[in-house]
Amino acid sequence: MTSWDNFFVAQVGASAALAGLLFVGISINMAKIVATPSLPDRALQALALLFGILLVASVLLVPGQAVVNVGYEVGALGVALFAVTLRISVRSLGGVPARYRRWHVGETGVVGIAVLLYPAAGAVMVAAGTVGNYLVVPAFLVSFVVAIIDSWVLLVEINR
Repeated sequence: MTSWDNFFVAQVGASAALAGLLFVGISINMAKIVATPSLPDRALQALALLFGILLVASVLLVPGQAVVNVGYEVGALGVALFAVTLRISVRSLGGVPARYRRWHVGETGVVGIAVLLYPAAGAVMVAAGTVGNYLVVPAFLVSFVVAIIDSWVLLVEINR
């Protein structure tokens, strides 16, 4: 996986930095976030997606592991992340204002697809080796986009 090391190092750094900034932003708008029923879950989802990138990229950087083992690890992390994000989305649906429910359901679908790419990548790694890394890339990218959109809502839109 050596040829992928720089990519995974960049993902670890970016996800950790964005998660830290999100924590700061949440603390600045904490009262407004807590006052709106669906926003704490939205903050948690953004953090979960960034933490998922951090964990998966970290596992992929561990030296000397067999690709098969990495595949199982990535797959297990993906299944856990799917369960967490699905629970967050279902729990928060009741607190989403009616005019935003369609958006929420759509975002839930996008998040679901993104995080299900991790177990798919793990399965491909087990069966075919590092070619599974190519499924991790869109999972990272979509997770970053959703986390940034959620962060924007929590930091900017909440103050409009």
